Amino acid sequence: METVEFVDLDRFMGEWYVIALIPNFIERSAVNGIESYKRISENEISINYTFSQNELGKDVKRLTAKAYIFNPETNAEWRVRFFWPVKFPYLVINLAEDYSYTVIGVPNRKYVWIMARKARMEESTYQEILAGLKVIGYDISRIVKMPQNWG
Repeated sequence: METVEFVDLDRFMGEWYVIALIPNFIERSAVNGIESYKRISENEISINYTFSQNELGKDVKRLTAKAYIFNPETNAEWRVRFFWPVKFPYLVINLAEDYSYTVIGVPNRKYVWIMARKARMEESTYQEILAGLKVIGYDISRIVKMPQNWG
């Protein structure tokens, strides 16, 4: 799976709303997902993922992880550790030129996260992203939108 050519890590840091995903078992009924990135060294990033289960504001979950830049030439291939010693591949496979949205994939195509700087994404942009994911072998019928209900 190809990554984007280059990720400016300083521009990439900050909050990303999860617009859609192929959910893992933890995310199946999640709403209001936000992934937050903070650089802690040249090649390490702290990840804080928050979301609610089932109802807005109820049962808030927080997951933390540490990412390591695996390919420093592009900064688009990371390894993420949620628990020691396992590191999972994390690939930036799509990134808007203005860093308004990104798509994170994994090599086996079991999971994907479509994220944006805002809680809403234009439907045309979303459909373009889905079309691109289909071309690279994702089963887009498994991708679901994550509700973003912020009042």
